[in-house]
Amino acid sequence: MEKLLKAIIVSAALLGCASASAINLGGAIGSTGQGDFTGRIDITKTWEKSWLNSDSGRLTGYWDTGLTHWESGGKGSAKTAVSFSPVFAYEFSTNSEITPFVEVGVGLSVFNHTRVGNRALGSAFNFEDRLGAGLKFKDNSRVGVRVIHYSNAGIKEPNDGIESYSIFYSHAL
Repeated sequence: MEKLLKAIIVSAALLGCASASAINLGGAIGSTGQGDFTGRIDITKTWEKSWLNSDSGRLTGYWDTGLTHWESGGKGSAKTAVSFSPVFAYEFSTNSEITPFVEVGVGLSVFNHTRVGNRALGSAFNFEDRLGAGLKFKDNSRVGVRVIHYSNAGIKEPNDGIESYSIFYSHAL
């Protein structure tokens, strides 16, 4: 639990150090590849920078600090992970108030246990790799689908890894 608390403090400090920009509060519900429930809450801070600006779209992104709950059905089986990740998003240009986007990110996570459901992660420390797609609205709220993979990248065995497939929504504060 102490590791979890330290991870939350470090993530919040890093998020707070980012330049002034839009802050969003979000949530996601989903399932693992094994059919177990996942729920996530996150705070994101949009970057003020963008790259590759063109008539087709632009590359931008955000900092993401998340808390994910994993439920595998048995008593005492609930697990928790805290994560921090930079996420790059390509927003496609449109002439409407709705902007489609795709996102990709690689970050760090800390689990409160090394076993989630029937998956042995090998260590509490894991990398968080994500891929998503969705729609961004004029008020900066977003809705979409996302897959997040957690693994320690072979740092320690076993390294089963685990995925969360989810739908998400975030709203600007």
